[in-house]
Order: sequence, then C-alpha cells, then structure tokens
Amino acid sequence: MNSQFNHIGIVTRPQTPMMSEVLNELIAFLCEAGLSVYLDGEAQADNHISAANLQCCQIITKCEMGRRCDLVMVLGGDGTLLSVARKLAPYRVPLIGIHQGHLGFLTQVPRAQMVSELTGMLTGKYLPEERILLETTVVREGRDVYHSLALNDVVLSRGALGQMIEFEVFINKEFVYTQRSDGLIVSTPTGSTAYALAAGGPILQPTLRAFSLVPICPQSMSNRPIAVSDTSEIEVLITKGGDARAHFDGQAFFDLQTMDKIRISRYRNSLRILHPVNYQYYRTLRQKLHWGDQLV
Repeated sequence: MNSQFNHIGIVTRPQTPMMSEVLNELIAFLCEAGLSVYLDGEAQADNHISAANLQCCQIITKCEMGRRCDLVMVLGGDGTLLSVARKLAPYRVPLIGIHQGHLGFLTQVPRAQMVSELTGMLTGKYLPEERILLETTVVREGRDVYHSLALNDVVLSRGALGQMIEFEVFINKEFVYTQRSDGLIVSTPTGSTAYALAAGGPILQPTLRAFSLVPICPQSMSNRPIAVSDTSEIEVLITKGGDARAHFDGQAFFDLQTMDKIRISRYRNSLRILHPVNYQYYRTLRQKLHWGDQLV
C-alpha cells in the first residue's frame, strides 16, 4: 500500500465489549500494509491482543503518540475521541474515528466497513476538516491555578448544593451581562450538537469560526444564547458561587470559588479530523437527530 501515513497510533475506548476482535483486525490490517503501529498502553492492558499482533506493535503513551505518529486512529465513540483530542492537540496529529459508541458525530468510519474505508483513506481518499478548540485558564487572586483544553465545550455550573450561581461575562474586556442561573456553556461548533444543543443553543457548522454562549436555566427570561467570533476572548467572573465548577468536555473539572476569573479563548492549534469521502455533515445531522428525509 502506498500510504500517506507511515506511523499509525491506535487508541481504544476502555472496557468495551468485543473491542479485542476489532482491535486485532485493525492491527493485522496495518501490519500487513507494512506500516509502523503504535498502541496506547491502556488499550493493550484492556484487550486480548494476539501474540503475532503484539510483535508488530510498539506500546507507548498518548503523549508519545503525539511526538512519534503522523496519524492516530480512535476506536470508540465521540467521548473517546474528545479525550484523545485534548491530549494530542499540541502535536497537530490528525485523527480518524472508527465508530464503536452511541451517537458518532465525530467517529465516522463504520465498524462494518472499517478495512475498506481505511484502505482508501490511507492512500489519500478522505475529507479533512479542521475543528477549533477552547483554551481555558482559571485565575485566582491574580495567579493561574488551572489550565485545560476542550474540543466540545467549557461549562460553568452549580455544584452539589444545587444553588444558582452568579457571574459577570466580558467579551474582549467589554462587559456583556450579569447572569444568575444554573451555569453557562461556552461551546465550539463541534460542541454545538452536544450539551449546548440540549440547553437551547444553535447548531453551528463545524468549520464556522465562532463560539456560542448558552445560559443554563437563567433566572431572567431575557438571557438568550449568543454567538461570537472565535477571535474573541471570553472572561467570566464568578461573583457568587460557593460550590461552582468548570467542566471541560464533560470529562475533567475544576472547583471554582467566588471571584475566580475564567478566561476562554481559541487554542492556537486546530484539530484535524479525517472523514471518509462520502461524509456529509447535514446527512449526519439527519441521522443522529432524527430529522425528516427529503420528500422529493
């Protein structure tokens, strides 16, 4: 095979039934094609991999994949791809998602056609798409106390006590509004079909250079979602939030205190996702959101 990519990393969703069968098939396919295969250490621990396949793999960490691989394949669902994206974003390694989850907005290669689709994609038959990420810093008493990336969203929310939180929002240092609510979702276009959509936010085309700010159950009915350019710097000042939290892609969180500042902006690198050539965004929306099909 005349592959565009020679060093392929593989990451799997932990503790997934029947994953070993799929993983062994994928490793065997890549090794037979003469490619260097790098397996995430967690995947190796969670799955039974044949001795022959193990001999042609190198077991490394996800961060090492960023330095050594020119493509990473993710076996799992959207959540698995989100976690991999945050770790590999600094290295600008493209990702291919092989669907093993539920919704599958990001993991577009179907399990049943895995080998045939990948055969074409490795030789250049794919549709590349750049997705923006959010970079967040929490500032407390003038010091940076937490830092994280997010591909979907950054969510400020009330904590275990269930009390509303109060905060002020600034965009490019200009005051926008004060809000009393259950929280705020700052979403990328990728995350616009996730929590932000459930909270009443707009669907943003994936390549749109914008963020959406979506209130969660605001006390004032005049608070509505807004969209801003991805060149904007968003700052949220927590004015009352004894047990507030900041969540990143729903997979990591940081406990906030009153007068904490949360600064959110576009991360310097975008994430490159490779889709099969028959990928259509609006068809994906129809399938996943159960919209009506074309009538004529």
